[in-house]
Amino acid sequence: MKRIFFLFALLYPICVQAQTLDRIVATVDNELILESELNAQVQFYALNNKVDPATPGLRAQVLQSMINEKLVIAKAVEDSVTVTDDEVQQQMDAVIQQRVQQYGSESRLEEMYGMPLARIKREFRDDLRKNLLAQKLQQQHLGNTTVGRFEVEDFYRTYKDSLPRVPEECELSEIGVAPKPDERAKAATRAKLQGILDSVRTGTDFAAMAKRYSQDPGSAAQGGDLGFVRRGMFVKEFESAVFAMSDGQISDIVETEHGLHIIQLVERRGDAVHARHILLRIERSKEGDDATIRLLDSLRTRALGGESFAELARKYSELRDNTIGGNIGTAEIDQVNQAFRPAIDTLKEGDISAPVKVPENTGYRYYIVWLRKRTPAHVMTLDQDYHKVEAIALNFKRTKDYQTWMEELKNQFYWQMRLTQ
Repeated sequence: MKRIFFLFALLYPICVQAQTLDRIVATVDNELILESELNAQVQFYALNNKVDPATPGLRAQVLQSMINEKLVIAKAVEDSVTVTDDEVQQQMDAVIQQRVQQYGSESRLEEMYGMPLARIKREFRDDLRKNLLAQKLQQQHLGNTTVGRFEVEDFYRTYKDSLPRVPEECELSEIGVAPKPDERAKAATRAKLQGILDSVRTGTDFAAMAKRYSQDPGSAAQGGDLGFVRRGMFVKEFESAVFAMSDGQISDIVETEHGLHIIQLVERRGDAVHARHILLRIERSKEGDDATIRLLDSLRTRALGGESFAELARKYSELRDNTIGGNIGTAEIDQVNQAFRPAIDTLKEGDISAPVKVPENTGYRYYIVWLRKRTPAHVMTLDQDYHKVEAIALNFKRTKDYQTWMEELKNQFYWQMRLTQ
């Protein structure tokens, strides 16, 4: 299926920073496409696909995709396809959240666009609604496309010499445990954070204190600003605290695996919260590290001795995947956490690594990794890689269906390309 990539390009700053006089580069039904919009889409495509925006033919290719999207929108309007205000708001929140994370804070986002956040949302709401209309109609038209066994086999026979090689893959499970903090260090850290909390509750600016004291490298420079985050994305202790708060409220001290936090809830919208926090990490001691390594060594011995790795992961692992027995699944070797690579490279199928220290955003954790299966890089075959071939065949069929549909729409609606290179 042809991907509509304009959703996240809607909030690309070049769109609102065009310095040259606009001209019309295409017309579709009653909609115009301006050169500034085309320039923005070309830059966005080039950035995401790591190509030169001056690549010959790229502007025409992107403009044709924009025309196709306008044709789908025109058809959606004709067919009375609708999207709700809630759907638009949810998508707007998701796009804004992504952009806030990209630029570091709401204030930085506003600086990039040269307008307040409320105006950014007003400016792009109509375009976002149209984009969702196009997505919904495209899903209705192409979403039920399937391929049967015969089609997959025929596709393989026709294109097997053009199919990509399958890279080396590993099927892994993991158990991760963070060393327990030193109790004396925890008490000293709590006392320091209590002093910060007392200050902000008596009027000291929260953001200023976060910039000065927070040890979260991802948010300290932005005054602890985490942007809008949906439920399920925080660790459980942080999430329980922030979703129990009221707008403007400042929490008591909250302990998580990352350290000690104080949280300020800026705003809540349904299942999303905009929060700031100040994090102080708790010093870990050699004794804590040694105890964690001994625990993981004992779990490794037990698993190699016949106990269920999955059950040990459910009981001892501190990771989100512990509910599924630590199963990471199958991944290309280059997509595996690179901290694991030296250990994995020495393992045979069925082996479990010695404890590996892995740096994380706010500290580190120790892991043992079970190599359940290793599949060497190979030429794609129907017997070994049926589901991969099936996925490629399905995408090929959807692309052909999409192209046929576009030709139908081009005959149904007026359109004109006015691009000159």
